[in-house]
Amino acid sequence: MEDITALSGVQMDALREIGNIGAGNAATALSQLLNKRIDMTVPRVSVLPLDEVPDVLGGPENIVAGIFLRVLGNAPGSVMFMLPRNSALILVDMLLGKEIGATKILNDIDQSALKEIGNILAGSYLNALSMLTNLTLLPSVPALAFDMLGAILSVVLAELGQVGDYALVIETEFAEANKEVKGHFFLIPDPGSLSIILKAIGVNEDGE
Repeated sequence: MEDITALSGVQMDALREIGNIGAGNAATALSQLLNKRIDMTVPRVSVLPLDEVPDVLGGPENIVAGIFLRVLGNAPGSVMFMLPRNSALILVDMLLGKEIGATKILNDIDQSALKEIGNILAGSYLNALSMLTNLTLLPSVPALAFDMLGAILSVVLAELGQVGDYALVIETEFAEANKEVKGHFFLIPDPGSLSIILKAIGVNEDGE
């Protein structure tokens, strides 16, 4: 099993660049979809063991919206996009042009909007990765869960089995006018996929 916590600075820079390009692509796609300016930034990219993911999002009992999909193609893996409950509700308000605070419970339209965000984000980050690597990376149809973080993660981890022990975490901030929302985008490579990605970027395992 690869230890992706041992990535060099050069390798992390390459992954950070993918995050920045992906965020730019996603911001453009969202702005066109909504016909208003949405800014996105990636304040931080890191690599975490999966069992530390709850700490990033405030603990296993925190209520979150979780969007999950599989990555198919040359470097398979899984993607999760996690938003704390309040951030998810605010993001729905931003997307659907509602007054901030209007959404209290997610209806079918709200859930579809969040899934579409997951689609756009996954597509944007995977396209950025594909462009830099010439690898084929395709997102599956997203699934959405709204529950305690620990419950969502246990389902996801059961589905993954022993597939991925680490996640590449791309912090993602959305801003529209003076409203701002922060979420976390997790890419969990299947065994062997990270090596394929790094080699395709032109960064060897030893960082040269």
